[in-house]
Order: sequence, then C-alpha cells, then structure tokens
Amino acid sequence: MTDAELVERFERADVAQFHHPDHVRTAFAYLRTMPLLDALRAFTAALRRFAAAQGKPQLYHETITWAFLFIIHERMQCAPGAEWEEFIRDNDDLLRWKPSVLESYYPSEVLKSELARRVFVLPHL
Repeated sequence: MTDAELVERFERADVAQFHHPDHVRTAFAYLRTMPLLDALRAFTAALRRFAAAQGKPQLYHETITWAFLFIIHERMQCAPGAEWEEFIRDNDDLLRWKPSVLESYYPSEVLKSELARRVFVLPHL
C-alpha cells in the first residue's frame, strides 16, 4: 500500500485493525508530505476521528501521539529522503510498544496520567 493510500484509508477509518506499527507508518507518511506542525494537526485530527469511528475516543492520548510524531520527524531529518523500509530498518525501536521508545523520555506514571492523555506533556528526562 502506498503512503497516499494508507493515509486515505486511515482518514476514512477504513482499516480493519490499526496497531502501533500502523500508527508509526502513518505518521511517517504524513511527515513525508507536510511540515511537522501541519502533519501534527492533520494526524491528530484524523486519529481522533478514527478512534471515535471505532467507538473508542477515550483511547486517544495526546502526549504519546505528539511525542511519537516529534521523534519520527527528528529521525527523518537524519535520513532525508529515506523510504519507509530503509527508515524503519534503521529505527526499528519505534515499532516496539512495550517497552516503548517513550520510556527513555517519560516515567510511566506521567504517561498514565490524565493530564498526559489530554494535553502534550514535555519529556521528563
């Protein structure tokens, strides 16, 4: 599936399952086609719609979403023009959910907090 097809299906909530690796690949697709802040707006809006369409709006987590987008963006800058396969081969830690790359940035109690779910919380290194 191309990046454009993936984004289109995601925005229509037309995917049977959408697990963590799918989130990472979709975020990568957004970041390949638009500046970071535009991708952040578009991806988070689509993810909120997707969660609502699945009947699970409470699953959206602002800090996790934003942090992953920022990390993916930063790593993309280290490998400009890399295709998905090359990018993820060099950044396979992004695909792990437990333990997650975010554990290097946040204590678990921060990520489990209601505040982190509602708003982006800066890393607690």
